[in-house]
Amino acid sequence: MPNDDRHILLLPGSLRAGSTNETVLRTAAAVADSLRGVTATYYTGLAALPHFNPDHDADPLPAPVAGLRAAIEAADALLICTPEYAGTLPGAFKNLLDWTVGGTEISDKPAGWINAAAPGRGQGAEATLRTVLGYTGAAVLDEACVRIPLDRHGVGPDGLATDPLVRDRIGEVLARLAAG
Repeated sequence: MPNDDRHILLLPGSLRAGSTNETVLRTAAAVADSLRGVTATYYTGLAALPHFNPDHDADPLPAPVAGLRAAIEAADALLICTPEYAGTLPGAFKNLLDWTVGGTEISDKPAGWINAAAPGRGQGAEATLRTVLGYTGAAVLDEACVRIPLDRHGVGPDGLATDPLVRDRIGEVLARLAAG
C-alpha cells in the first residue's frame, strides 16, 4: 500500500543542543506522529554543512550539501524554527539556505516557520528568512508562519514541549503545511 502521507522536513536554525528551537521542532515531530496523513523528519545535518562557496555549488556537490538537497527534494513542505542572532539569522542557518539557492529543490515548496522567541524578539530573523526564502523560490505560507513563545519551564525531561496549547498550535502549523 503506498504511503500518501505529506512529509514535512523540520529545519532547525540553531546548533545549540537543547535550544527552544530544537524543542519546538522535536515536539513537531512527536505531534506529527499523532496527525493523520502527516509525517515529519528532523534535519540533523546543519553542523556538517561546509561554508557556502559558489565554486563548489556544482556536481558533484559536497556530500552534506547533496544530503540536504535530497532531504528537501523528498519533502512536501518545510517547517523552520530558528533563533535570531544580532538581528538576523544565525550564520550556520543562513549558510544552509545559501546552499539551497543554486538548486531547484525548494522552488514552489510550501514553507513556514515558528518563532519561539519571547514576545518582542525575533522579528529580524523572520524578516531575513522571508527575504532569503523568496530568493530560493519557496512558497511561504503566511498562515504557517506563527509565534509560539516557549520558555525552558515548558520543556519536559524528554526535551519536548509540555503545554497542550503549545502542542496544539504546533499541530495546527503542521496541518497548514500539509494542506499547503
